Formats: sequence, structure tokens, C-alpha cells
Amino acid sequence: MTPLTSRPEIELWVETTELLQIAAPSELPTTLTWQTWFSTWLIDLHPTTSPIGQYEASLLLTDDTTIQQLNATYRHQDKATDVLAFAAQETKMPGVQTIYASSPVPLGDVIISVETAQRQRHDANYSLTQELAWLATHGLLHLLGWDHPDDVSLKLMLEKQIRLLKRINLTV
Repeated sequence: MTPLTSRPEIELWVETTELLQIAAPSELPTTLTWQTWFSTWLIDLHPTTSPIGQYEASLLLTDDTTIQQLNATYRHQDKATDVLAFAAQETKMPGVQTIYASSPVPLGDVIISVETAQRQRHDANYSLTQELAWLATHGLLHLLGWDHPDDVSLKLMLEKQIRLLKRINLTV
């Protein structure tokens, strides 16, 4: 399979921390729903990093305490945030194309604070599902190399997020 002749595929690992007591499990999208969303988004984004069109990523749904610890450790910002993304492909390694000729390309990790998402969605009158999907699209775009160092880049990224949500029949 090549990106030019078929759709990209993603294997997504979804975890929820045991500390997460902010939302009932029934309020959170299922692993299958997350897998479907990420697959749909990847088809729309059509990355070309993988010569075989296969990718993998992880999604962690957690609380403010855990995301604050990660934010302090890796971004030197000792405060909770809504979403973190740790891209796996930020550095070039020699011989990596040989490995990915037969293995999925790891995109990285998206970490979302459900606690912060819960607060933000109340502020904006969105469902928790809408807010979590919004944050997941933001994280996925970062894994694929998108960034927003200025207002123009941020506007383009937010427009892309809106488009990705429309692909799964959600709006913000």
C-alpha cells in the first residue's frame, strides 16, 4: 500500500488514567469512536510520511494534575493545559525509511485533560464530546507538523480543525 494509491491507516491506542473521575465513562467517546475519528481525519489530512500509508499514535485522556506534571516536565510550564502533543517524528534518524517500508510510522502522543475540557465546554456551551474532538484534532495536527507561532498560522490551524470536525459530523 502506498499513500498515492490508497487511504492512510492509523492504529490508535486510547488510555484513560485511573485518576480520571471527572466524567463518567459513558460521557467519553469509545475507543472505537476515537479510532474512527482519527482514521477519518488522517484520510482528510493525507500525510505522506509513511511509504506504506500506515501510522500509529496514542491518546491519553487524563486529569489536570497529570497534564500539569507533563507540562511542567516537558514544556517547563507548571500549569494545567487542555492538550499536549508529543510528536515522534521531530528528529531525522538515518535509515528510518528502511524501517518504515514495512512498519507503521509512529506519529506520537496526544494527551487531553478531560477536566479542562469539561470546564471549557461549559464556557462555550459545547458537549464534552465536541470539546474532546476539538482538542484531539489540535493535537493530531501538531503530530503532523502543524504549528501556530503567529496569528495567520493559528487561523489556518483552527480552520483545519473545523473542517476535520465537520468530517465526523461535529461542529463547534
